[in-house]
Amino acid sequence: MNLVVVSNRVARGKPNEPMTGGLAAALLPVVEHSGAIWVGSSGRVRDGHQKEPFAEIEALGTGAIATLDLPAAHYGGYYEGFANSALWPALHSRSDLIRVSREDYVSYREVNAFMARALMRFRKTKTAFWVQDYHFLALGAELRELGVDDPIGFFLHTPWPVAAVMQGVPNHRELITAMLAYDLLGFQTHEDCQNFLGYAGGELGLAVEDGVVLSQHGRTRCEVFPIGIDAEKFAAYAAKSASHPDVSRLRRSLNGERLAIGVDRLDYSKGLVNRISAFDRLWTEQPQFARSISLLQIANPSRGAIEAYGNLQNEVARLVTDVNGRHGEVDWTPIRYLNKGFSQAVLAGLYRTAQIGVVTPLHDGMNLVAKEYVAAQNPADPGVLVLSKFAGAANELDTALLVNPHDIDGMTRAIAVAAAMPLTERKMRWDAMMKKLRGHTIQQWSADFVAELEKCRTEKAAVAPLATQPPQALRWLRSAISGVRLI
Repeated sequence: MNLVVVSNRVARGKPNEPMTGGLAAALLPVVEHSGAIWVGSSGRVRDGHQKEPFAEIEALGTGAIATLDLPAAHYGGYYEGFANSALWPALHSRSDLIRVSREDYVSYREVNAFMARALMRFRKTKTAFWVQDYHFLALGAELRELGVDDPIGFFLHTPWPVAAVMQGVPNHRELITAMLAYDLLGFQTHEDCQNFLGYAGGELGLAVEDGVVLSQHGRTRCEVFPIGIDAEKFAAYAAKSASHPDVSRLRRSLNGERLAIGVDRLDYSKGLVNRISAFDRLWTEQPQFARSISLLQIANPSRGAIEAYGNLQNEVARLVTDVNGRHGEVDWTPIRYLNKGFSQAVLAGLYRTAQIGVVTPLHDGMNLVAKEYVAAQNPADPGVLVLSKFAGAANELDTALLVNPHDIDGMTRAIAVAAAMPLTERKMRWDAMMKKLRGHTIQQWSADFVAELEKCRTEKAAVAPLATQPPQALRWLRSAISGVRLI
């Protein structure tokens, strides 16, 4: 079977270049070793006058990547608008931050249609399409309209909230109905999957049985596939990274103090303000930890054109300055705050240098940083992971110190416990987590999903759709919106 993987962004796998995010890092080994074609945005835009979408293709391991210039007229409304100012806040249960217009939704659907047309050139005999994440919720429906009857699966890397939150997204019914054109919908956790099924049954009034939704598209199976990492590869990175200049300089600068590390995109879902506040409280209420624990916080800015992100960047910078001003000394900086990305090879070395990993998002689909931190540790002297119980990773890494990221005092206590934890307990906790990581790798995740996708399509072909509707009904946008120039 020929596999075509689709996401908004792609990664090229150069070990000395920063990764663009957890999704890109996760998909990289899948494409390198499976022979798949990975299609995504080039990061550039162009006008809509070209006859068909233009793709640049290059080899990536046994597979290849193809990048497209997305349409300039719709990119802003698609990416900064509907995807990241409506869907992202809703998916992370922050409906108060939804800021979106009707035109943004039009652009979102147009870019999904554009991508569907681009994918047709990669369709061969026995092709399966595997679509990734919230940028392309409607892509399956667009492919179906173009006559694609091949298996099409979708995996959501973020959480899926309760129905009441999704109802705050404009056009939510049309959008989620379009999602049911997929044969298989994959989620990170059982809670996410049940929330989606609850919406389909409650809001859409569809029949739901044993994880299968019956709709005008036929059968859509909903299942849980917790995403993993290549733990052995990451451990090898960590072991080799000691001589890297960034890692060796960090180690020399510590002067015997313990280091905690946080690595996040600068996003309101990551709980950065609460995390910094917990360290502030630690140094204030337990001054014995001053000069004995410091925090390295790497926070790579993103989506700066969106107001909520600009506000957060300013808030975190002010808070770090305030905390350092009150607790710092001429020869000691409590928080080292960096607004830039690092390659996976360097990150692995930074993780191993830190005795405490702090991964405390307010809400996260999985959070691969938690898994990377564990995999990077020295087996003879592993660090301690402090992990939000609202990250999907907490379902697997249950021997971490699990915390409520809204409880500042609780996080402060957990950091203190981590700093004082004896070696025997650290090794016991780490061994249990590594066993989970080795048993649920990124390779197993992709193999499980693709195998289930093939099975679902076979089942779907054996069952007649509930209703036959003309293809144009799937493109309600074309008839519902007048006066909009379509590319």
